[in-house]
Amino acid sequence: MPELVLLKHCQESAVLTIDDYLKVGGYQALRKALFGMKPEQVTEEVKKSGLRGRGGAGFPTGMKWGFIPKNLDKPRYLVVNADESEPGTCKDRVIIERIPHLLMEGIAIASYAIGTHRAYLYIRGEYYDQALILEKSIHEAYQHQYFGKNIMGSGFDLDVHLHRGAGAYICGEETALLESLEGKKGWPRLKPPFPAVSGLYGCPTVINNVETLASVPSIIEKGADWFAALGTPKNGGTRLYAVSGHVKRPGTYELPLGIPLREIIFNYAGGMKDDKAVKAVIPGGTSCPVLSGEEIDVKMDFDSVAAIGSMLGSGGVVVMNEDTCMVKVLLRIARFYAHESCGQCTPCREGTTWMRKILQRIHDGNGQQKDLEVLMDVAYNMMGTTICPLSDAAALPVRSFVQKFRKEFEYHVYEKACDVGLVRA
Repeated sequence: MPELVLLKHCQESAVLTIDDYLKVGGYQALRKALFGMKPEQVTEEVKKSGLRGRGGAGFPTGMKWGFIPKNLDKPRYLVVNADESEPGTCKDRVIIERIPHLLMEGIAIASYAIGTHRAYLYIRGEYYDQALILEKSIHEAYQHQYFGKNIMGSGFDLDVHLHRGAGAYICGEETALLESLEGKKGWPRLKPPFPAVSGLYGCPTVINNVETLASVPSIIEKGADWFAALGTPKNGGTRLYAVSGHVKRPGTYELPLGIPLREIIFNYAGGMKDDKAVKAVIPGGTSCPVLSGEEIDVKMDFDSVAAIGSMLGSGGVVVMNEDTCMVKVLLRIARFYAHESCGQCTPCREGTTWMRKILQRIHDGNGQQKDLEVLMDVAYNMMGTTICPLSDAAALPVRSFVQKFRKEFEYHVYEKACDVGLVRA
């Protein structure tokens, strides 16, 4: 069994209350940081650990912290992104539901490292029960002087506020999240300036994902070298893989970065239901290019998955068997992105709708000979042409599905039917 970082204390039951967390050594890493390390030493330790953002982009966390200007006469902010809305992803929810004070401790350490005295935790609107857990955890942290004035007698002050979103996928994009947090429409901002320079209320801001911050206490407690050794070069630690689809044991598994995808499916998720063949796998949430069944020996770290043309993303592993209609799957994905496009940028607003309509026509048996070329052309022209990555997130699945399963799409177009499950001589 691989060594655990995030879920090591809650295998049998949830560690929900602060008393539960203190019994397993909680907040000792915060004590070590406050009384034994300077803020820049904390940042350097996180840099050395190889921790990369677990929200999807995989940007080095310590480097992001280091971008905060040192001599700027403005407040600084930490914003926690708990707007977990990527289809196929549910790993932040596991942390919140099973060990919320690990996140609280990570927030406090990160705030100390970047020199902020105010942190905002932005959670998606649909996570109602999870928001109640976080409210209680924040209250408990204040009661025990891990948040508030002069925390643990260190002279460091920190206030933490919970903010509930209203259920918009776009607010998972960091600048749209900031707009929403400021009380405005959740539309992404043009960059530069980047949030590290001009973020919340025009002030330097670090935005980190829940899983990212929950990894920080273990780095401070056991050291960067220990954490880095759990993964692969430049991909330190473990991560949570949310495995769904046609597997015998769907669930969220904490495993080292670099573990082969085949091992996740067959060793941990129990293999395929009814022992059917793997046809396709989405490796990191629906915005990631799909992998064929022949590509599942890839190592599940950011660099290895990128090397074969996909992304590790948010760790949402969706496994599909031989009986899956890829046209139907792609149509569902396209519907989602057409619905969730904020409408700010024309290529995304119009392109997502066009792709949905074309795929609906193909799926319904009304496809035309030119549809696949038009579909690919629309997707190509959506790439890199908008303020935020949602346009790319919608286009990448279309391009990869059609490229890797083109014969199936052509059958729908020319035969006006689905060929999945047909036995032909």
